[in-house]
Amino acid sequence: MKKVSLMVFLAVFSLTAAAQNPQKLSLTLQQAKDYAVEYNRTLQNASLDVKKAHAVRWQTIATMLPNVTAGYAYQNSMGYEIAMENITKNPLTGQDTTVTTKFPMPPNGNFTIQVGVQISGAQIVGALLQNIAVEMADISKKQTEQTTNSTTTQLYMSALANQQIVNLLNANKSNVEKMYNSTLEAVKVGSMEQTEADKIYVQVMKIESGLNSAQRGLEILYNSLKLHLGINADMQLELVDNLDNFTNAEAALELLHTDFNINQNYNYQLLKNNLKLSKRQVTLAGMDYLPSVTVGYQYSNLKYFSEKGGGFRMTPPNAFSLSVSMPLFTSGRTFEKIAEKKIDYQKAKNSFDDTENQLKIQDKQLRYDLNSSYENFQIQKKNIEVTQRVFNNVSEKFNYGKASSLEVTQASTDFISAQNSYIQSLIDMVNAQVALRNLLNK
Repeated sequence: MKKVSLMVFLAVFSLTAAAQNPQKLSLTLQQAKDYAVEYNRTLQNASLDVKKAHAVRWQTIATMLPNVTAGYAYQNSMGYEIAMENITKNPLTGQDTTVTTKFPMPPNGNFTIQVGVQISGAQIVGALLQNIAVEMADISKKQTEQTTNSTTTQLYMSALANQQIVNLLNANKSNVEKMYNSTLEAVKVGSMEQTEADKIYVQVMKIESGLNSAQRGLEILYNSLKLHLGINADMQLELVDNLDNFTNAEAALELLHTDFNINQNYNYQLLKNNLKLSKRQVTLAGMDYLPSVTVGYQYSNLKYFSEKGGGFRMTPPNAFSLSVSMPLFTSGRTFEKIAEKKIDYQKAKNSFDDTENQLKIQDKQLRYDLNSSYENFQIQKKNIEVTQRVFNNVSEKFNYGKASSLEVTQASTDFISAQNSYIQSLIDMVNAQVALRNLLNK
C-alpha cells in the first residue's frame, strides 16, 4: 500500500513539474527552416498534391490497360420446362397433329471472365496531359518549400530584431531612470528645479510606452512563427541565433553579382508547363476526329446441376470481339472545340510572354532594392554609433549640470529613433536578399 501511494505521489509530482516547466524548443535559423519543412501543414498539403497528381495520372493510364472482370451467376427456374409445339398434317386423314417437345431448364451456374481494352487518341493525349500535371505539382511543391523557408527567415529575423529593440529600450529606459533619480536627489537639495525632473520623467514614460508596444509586437511574431512551424501554442520557443550573425554584407554583394537564369525560376517553370498544357488541349480536342478501338474476350463455363442433363446453351464458351468506331459528322462541334482551345492557347502564350518580361524587370528592381537597402544599412549602422556617443556625452554633461533636461530628452529621442532605423534597415536588407534569392532560386 505504501508502495502504491509513493508511485501516485511521484506521478502527481511529475505532472506538477511539467506544468510549471513547459516544454521548450530551442532553434537556430537553419533548424527552424528544417522544422518548417518537416511540419508546416501548407507544405504537407503540397506534398499530398504531388501524390494525388501521380494517382490521377495512373487512373488515366489504366483506362488504356486491360480490364478483367470475373463473375458467377446462379439460376433456378423452379422446374419450368420450355415446350415447343410442332403442328403437322396427317396426309392420310388430313387432320392436324400436334407434337409437343419439352426442354428441361435445370438449375445452373455460369462462371464468366471478361477482358476488355479500349484505346482512343483522347486517352493517349490525356495521359500526356497528366504527365505535365505531375511535373507542375512537383514544381509547386518546390515553390511552396521555397516560400516556407523564406517566411521562416523573415519571421525569425523579425522576432530577433524586435527582441533587440526590446533590449535596447530596456537599456535606454534604465539609463534615463538613473538620470531621473539623480535629478530627484538634486531637487531635494535645491540644486535643480522640479520642472527638470518632470521633463525627464515624461521621457521615461515615452520609453515605457514604446517598450510595451515592442513587447506586444514580439509576442505576435513568436505566435506567428509557432503557427508557421506547426508548433503547439503551449510550447516555449527560443531563438538561438544572434541578430549580428545576419549582418553579412558580403553575402548581399555576392548575390548582386549572380546572373539571373530565368529557367530556374519556379513561376517561369509553372507558366512554361501551363503553356505546354494549353497546347496539348488543342491536340486533345482534335482527337475527336480519330477512331477508337475496343477489343474484348469472354470465357464462359456453364454448369447444370441436374441428372437430366442440360438445356439450351446460348452463350459460347469463348468469344472474341473487335470494334472500331469512327466519327463521321459532328455538326461542326469538334471544329469549334478546336478553335476554342486555340484561342485559349494564344491567351496563355500572351500571358507567358508578358510574365517573362515582368520577371526580367523584377530582377532589375530587386537588385536595385537590395543595393539600396545595403547602402541604407551602412548609413544607419554609422548613425547609431554617432547617436550613441551623443547620448552618452549629453548624459555625462547632465550629471555635472552642464546640459539641460531638454538636451537629454532630445538625445534620448534621437538615439531611440536611430535604433529603430538601424533595426528596420537590417530587416529591409534581409527581406531584399530573400526576395532576390527566391527570384534566382538560390
